Amino acid sequence: MPSIKQATILILATDGFDHAELAVPLAKLREAGAVVKIGAPKTGAIRAWGDNGWGESVPVDLELETVDADDYDALILPGGPINADTLRINEKAVELVLDFFDAEKIVAAISHAPWLLVEADAVEGRVLTSWPSVKTDIENAGGDWVDEEVVVDDNIITSRSTADLTAFVAKIIEEIELSGDLENEKIG
Repeated sequence: MPSIKQATILILATDGFDHAELAVPLAKLREAGAVVKIGAPKTGAIRAWGDNGWGESVPVDLELETVDADDYDALILPGGPINADTLRINEKAVELVLDFFDAEKIVAAISHAPWLLVEADAVEGRVLTSWPSVKTDIENAGGDWVDEEVVVDDNIITSRSTADLTAFVAKIIEEIELSGDLENEKIG
């Protein structure tokens, strides 16, 4: 895929996601021309959790059970401790993350979402960032944690928090376009 306009991206989330960490990538990537779908373990809608309790709901496009990594160019995992903790104990969610890794597709995780990468045993020998409280989990899983707004290690993109969303989304777009350029080089 030579441009973001030809990309199909999946955002995987459930109740308890951080609203900005889902809404900003969703809006910005759609504005850039990508097709972006929200997948969740249930149909209907999922609700954000924030400082004031339960927040806005967003509609779910696909139930997790029906999602196939082959249909997407990248996976985005928004944070929110409830969201990330719930997904990391969902076997199908962890399998989906592994499917994206096995296909060498981009996996972008922000804030608490690297917990899913830890659960998928995908951080050993990798450099990542996250919300500070996830640092020890990353290190215990064999990863190297750094305090930077956005980190790219092969096909993994990680960021720390909502404060890093601009850099996070820009890096997702850049890496998708770069992966398309590399794919074209292999074909040509």
